[in-house]
Amino acid sequence: MGSSYSEAAFAPPPTLFLSDEDVAALADWPAAIAALRQAYAQPTAPAAVPPRSMARGDGLWLRGLSAVSPTGAHMGCKLIAASMTARRASYLVSLFDQRSTALAALIDGNRITGIRTAATAALAVDAAAPRRPLAVAVIGAGFEARGLLSALAAVRALSRVRVYSPTPQRREAFAADFHRQLCDDVRASSSAEAAVADADVVLCAARSRDETPVLQGRWLAAGATVVSIGSTLPEQREVDVDTLARSALIVADMPDEVTHDTGDMLAACAAGVAFEDWLHPLTDLVAGRLVRGPADIVLYKSVGSALQDVVVAEMLFERARASGRGDALVRSIVPVAK
Repeated sequence: MGSSYSEAAFAPPPTLFLSDEDVAALADWPAAIAALRQAYAQPTAPAAVPPRSMARGDGLWLRGLSAVSPTGAHMGCKLIAASMTARRASYLVSLFDQRSTALAALIDGNRITGIRTAATAALAVDAAAPRRPLAVAVIGAGFEARGLLSALAAVRALSRVRVYSPTPQRREAFAADFHRQLCDDVRASSSAEAAVADADVVLCAARSRDETPVLQGRWLAAGATVVSIGSTLPEQREVDVDTLARSALIVADMPDEVTHDTGDMLAACAAGVAFEDWLHPLTDLVAGRLVRGPADIVLYKSVGSALQDVVVAEMLFERARASGRGDALVRSIVPVAK
């Protein structure tokens, strides 16, 4: 057993707790995207962002994602506890100081998950899509779809937006909300195919109830950039095999997990699509190491990464310290000598 330092010998700063309300007050899209751009522009060793782990029970699971930040400031972990029976989930992000190993922060991770997913997708689209105002299709009208479009609008001008949801009221409400917020030409479409027609960017944030893909590759225009965030487990589908076969570049935040743990890629493997030949890590795209032709289709496939969670959490933590936001815990973890 390790012997602990006395508090007199080593007294780390109090651990800061940030609630979901704190995260909402501290976050904005430009800051999140800038932090992620800096992280993905530099090489990261695979050991610094290991594969996620998942413990499964009867109708429940606990997923863990950990990473060492390339900033040199923190390392951290996100835990997600989910119950399919109760239809509930809890998210927690912890940050540890890299130098002292002290527990710097505990952060409600619910909103961070949405922020990092959308901000990283916006970063990928910004690096891949043509340098002009973008015609955007959105498949889905929920929380994730709203985040994707909002984040993209923070870095790129939009010429038009078409949204499809199988629920007419949801797609009409989405179009009305973003018409007020973003640009004049935002409309609901009666089908996913109609929304995708001639789009520069397709944002997928939806899965059908029976896991039939919601995006068909034959709908895509030459030169389209596709974002898919809705298939993160083997049993989930969002885009069809033709989408993968038509893509000249497939970019992934976690290439190995995307390849082996998502239903879309498993279906492509079963169909004989050798996508590994054109699969690349997101760092290659952000660093400018990938070349796309004007007619090439690019697919960004995301399962989420602890690097994203930790980098966004670091940004929030620094903002909280600067503004005095959050609650310092009365007691915390004291590092022990090893």
